[in-house]
Amino acid sequence: RKHFLHCNIAGFMYWDGCIAYKQLKMGTELELVREEYNRHDSNAVALYYKDMKLGFIPKRHNELLCQFLEMGHADVFEVRVCQINKEAHPEQQIHINVYIKKK
Repeated sequence: RKHFLHCNIAGFMYWDGCIAYKQLKMGTELELVREEYNRHDSNAVALYYKDMKLGFIPKRHNELLCQFLEMGHADVFEVRVCQINKEAHPEQQIHINVYIKKK
């Protein structure tokens, strides 16, 4: 696999992040979900753990990823929790890596 993106989870404190927080560990796999009808960001890509929405890929990083998802290539990506910092501001507590899977 190839590294594609490293970022925090934007909006973590506004969605289900607080509910899912204790279940997240280093290496936990997350799901990318395109939100084409998001009124705040036309390129919105949400992050889910099971059925809980954790937040979003930050706006400054989501345009290219959004294009891949719109073309039906979500299965190309693997998303993993790579950093947990309990002392940080909630928006900076969880960081993820997005990888491109090897076929």
